[in-house]
Amino acid sequence: MFYWFMKNLVAGPILKTVFRPWVTGLDNIPKKGGVIIASNHLSFIDSVFLPLVLDRRIFFLAKSDYFKGRGLKGWATKAFMNGTGMLPIDRSGGKASEASLNTGLKVLHDGEVLGIYPEGTRSPDGKLYRGRTGVARMILEGNVPVVPVAMIDTEKVMPIGTKIPKVQRIGIVVGEPLDFSRFAGLEGDRFILRSITDEIMYELNRLSGQEYVDIYASSVKDRLGAAAKSGAAAKTGTAAKPGAAAKR
Repeated sequence: MFYWFMKNLVAGPILKTVFRPWVTGLDNIPKKGGVIIASNHLSFIDSVFLPLVLDRRIFFLAKSDYFKGRGLKGWATKAFMNGTGMLPIDRSGGKASEASLNTGLKVLHDGEVLGIYPEGTRSPDGKLYRGRTGVARMILEGNVPVVPVAMIDTEKVMPIGTKIPKVQRIGIVVGEPLDFSRFAGLEGDRFILRSITDEIMYELNRLSGQEYVDIYASSVKDRLGAAAKSGAAAKTGTAAKPGAAAKR
């Protein structure tokens, strides 16, 4: 009820009026039955506009930390997550990862739409990065089709690190469904999972026009984070100076 209220009566009409999102290919999304929407991930607002333009409700898997905040900010964050169809999961690995998989599979078995970002995190620079194979395993175990969706220019509206979006038109391109039922029963084969994932990323690359980089986005973020810390340490003088060790 809260999801419908926010989408159709409160936030939805305002956002559509201000940002005027254009959409192509909506007819490619099945009218009923479990289906996975696999999207590129450029900005935080991808999870806002994608549910906004779809006729069917879409569920995303989100870190459980977002649902545990305290005070007014914690309440607001939790309300936003619930309002945009987010489901809390534990990403700590091991049994937690298996539980996350089961959460997604339940959505699919209930005949609902599950949204997944195969890159695993937002692109740090607007490029499209290597997909993680969890999406392929979900497809095979859920026995559902996957629809590739490309978000266009959302990183220009709300780049990583910003809190207030810029007013600019964005686009959403919905591709044709991909059927991987020929690989049924092979969800334990890592080569099959990689092949499926790469095919999905190829479609996202074709739909979005992004430059593709065959490494994980998280690796790039780690590298950028380490470089930023190194630079900050150098500016504050906490980094060791050349030759300092020799003087000791």
